[in-house]
Amino acid sequence: MQSNTPLNPTPRLQQVLDLIDKVSEAQGLSVPQIVDIEKLHSLPSGTFGRTWADFLDKDNLKPFTTGSRRKQLHDGIHVITGYSTNPIGEAEVQAFLLGAKFRVANVLLGLGLLRVINKNINYKQQFSWDKLQQAYKRGRNSKFDPDTWEPEQLWQLLTADVVALFKV
Repeated sequence: MQSNTPLNPTPRLQQVLDLIDKVSEAQGLSVPQIVDIEKLHSLPSGTFGRTWADFLDKDNLKPFTTGSRRKQLHDGIHVITGYSTNPIGEAEVQAFLLGAKFRVANVLLGLGLLRVINKNINYKQQFSWDKLQQAYKRGRNSKFDPDTWEPEQLWQLLTADVVALFKV
């Protein structure tokens, strides 16, 4: 699963995203849109918000705008950790999140990503259990709580300051 919706998501990815939204809605976790890409583009270069927008632009992605806070803020985790949006980077994000705050959903997403990695010879050759372990430890040693962070309050700060704030 990529970090967010490509401009033309695959049908399977779209099914996963729709399922995540349905579960969020059923659990009462859906929130109004948080990430306003135009607002982020208007911020000065080097700020967390602008870095977020640039990250999305680099991979031709659009922000999550539906579902839970955790889903909508997922891309910010890529920004503060530097993990890519390919399946290996996504697995590293899930390992980081497991280290920061254990959630069964991250285990399930991580297992699904490992399956994707295992089925692709290029990813399989690049994959390293050490990278996942490092990502997990990085989450454990951070001061990051994916349920309580409020990046919308941090978008004006320099990206390096946000990374330092959470000890990522």
